[in-house]
Amino acid sequence: MRLLWNLIKVAIALAIAIPLGLFAIALTFGLIGTVVGLLALAVRLGVFALVGYGVYRVARFVFAPRQSSPTATATPSALPPADPYYAAAMRELDSELRR
Repeated sequence: MRLLWNLIKVAIALAIAIPLGLFAIALTFGLIGTVVGLLALAVRLGVFALVGYGVYRVARFVFAPRQSSPTATATPSALPPADPYYAAAMRELDSELRR
């Protein structure tokens, strides 16, 4: 009788575990399939972007005007004089804050 009861418990456990296991496997395969599909989409988008960037670079090389060599730009020798109104406003603000 004890052997029969153990076999019944094993049968009940397998009746519950096998469908849950199959569900877990199906869920895992579904998630893996989704990730692989998203990966394929990302690779396709990346290849499309790379081709588009290549077309842009070729079009820019062909159609953009040639840039002449950079000329020497005039460097300022000194800073421009300070704004007298700004200096007066700062003095007034300082006198207000010292009170």
